[in-house]
Amino acid sequence: MPERGYERDWDMRHLFLLWGCMLHAVPMMLSPKRTNKHSERITGLSENDGKTLHRTKRGWMWNQFFLLEEYTGPDTQYVGKLHTDQDKGDGNLKYILTGDGAGSLFIIDENTGDIHAAKKLDREEKSLYVLRAKAIDRKTGRQVEPESEFIIKIHDINDNEPKFTKDMYTASIPEMSGVGTSVIQVTATDADDANYGNSAKIVYSILQGQPYFSVDPETGIIKTALPDMSRENREQYQVVIQAKDMGGQMGGLSGTTTVNITLTDVNDNPPRFPQSTYQFSSPESAPPGTPLGRIKASDPDVGENAETEYSISSEDGSDMFDIITDKDTQEGIITVKKQLDFENKMLYTLRVEATNTHPDPRFLQLGPFKDTALVKISVEDIDEPPVFSRSSYLIEVDEDAKEGSIIGQVVAQDPDITKNAIKYSVDRHTDLDRIFNIYSGNGSLFISKPLDREETPWHNITVIATEINNPKQSSQIPVFIRILDINDHAPEFAKYYETFVCENAKAGQFHFMIYNLLF
Repeated sequence: MPERGYERDWDMRHLFLLWGCMLHAVPMMLSPKRTNKHSERITGLSENDGKTLHRTKRGWMWNQFFLLEEYTGPDTQYVGKLHTDQDKGDGNLKYILTGDGAGSLFIIDENTGDIHAAKKLDREEKSLYVLRAKAIDRKTGRQVEPESEFIIKIHDINDNEPKFTKDMYTASIPEMSGVGTSVIQVTATDADDANYGNSAKIVYSILQGQPYFSVDPETGIIKTALPDMSRENREQYQVVIQAKDMGGQMGGLSGTTTVNITLTDVNDNPPRFPQSTYQFSSPESAPPGTPLGRIKASDPDVGENAETEYSISSEDGSDMFDIITDKDTQEGIITVKKQLDFENKMLYTLRVEATNTHPDPRFLQLGPFKDTALVKISVEDIDEPPVFSRSSYLIEVDEDAKEGSIIGQVVAQDPDITKNAIKYSVDRHTDLDRIFNIYSGNGSLFISKPLDREETPWHNITVIATEINNPKQSSQIPVFIRILDINDHAPEFAKYYETFVCENAKAGQFHFMIYNLLF
């Protein structure tokens, strides 16, 4: 407990009310603020008795005191003493305390004026208490001094650790960003008094995330610390930031937060074919538009940075094949562009190029953002039907041609390398009267029945060519046969004419009569 000599020194002054604050573990106390008005004698006549009146004008003196928060000592914390020089020590005066916390937080001994804090005080809950003190004459109930107001300010201790505004932060930054690029700012607050000492002075440091990131100790701004960080190598980083009060000194309280940082993609990688050569095959009968296969150039980038366009850069096969891009899979689909012919060409070698569609100018120095590969396409032979030498045949024959006469020939051959033997036949649906026939071995057409131009001047028949080894493979061709006229009929009158001549008719006289008689 503080020595009473301290109080006696104050009692020597002619004060009506005195505050004393004896702080445990806090030796500093602000200098008293006082109204330095000495006792003065005022003389005047009373209207009643004319006696001389003496009035002593007292001046209050008070301090703004600091009281230690969170006091945990064995005794109640002593605040100070209320005293007036009119207190003779005979117990005739009663000291009363009112205002913030009076009677609950702050207890006064009404006989001695000693004030104690009855409970632990928390500056963060309330930092300042305004109290009023007065001394009452127990016999008369009157105040011996005017009521005065006092302030107790709670002295802060470092009892609050810094707290971040979020338990977890999320941030992103483009890959390949330069050193010192700002990522995100984290903020911590300290409920302690920022105006007193370093209890609320926060310093930031990084506990996890080095050497990739750093943090500004004063602002809490997280920055990149390594150059050329690649998303393709590592995309996610978890950084732990500590905020420590007392300016980061030993003994300060601290709090932490986690920052999840994602590297976003930039187009810093060109497409690359995983192999230099691809091989596909196609039957020669594949119609245009038939897909033959897919190739893909790998690009570790994502989104539009990985979008790739495929094209055929070589002349060989560019007219026979095409390549289109599948936008969903970023694959190149090779398709047939024109009808293939195994007998004409059996192998094509294409040079296919894959190019990024959205190159980033900042990374063009890393190399061309395209790649090439060879695609070899083998054309497979298909057992094709015979092919006639013409699309149609026209044969002219005299109508008096003898039966068995050869009137012409059709020619077909197997287009395949095997050159299978072919037999010929007449489609009897086109020659119901069986006027014509054909030698199955060589395609020679001959007459089976007499011809009559006057009856049928044209005959249109169909000839079929069939592979002997594979009867399913056949083709047909129209043959137009024109019958030529010959002079095989004498002239005939269309009517019978009967003429009568008079017996006396003169020479040269023209007389006739025509009877309409049919021939």
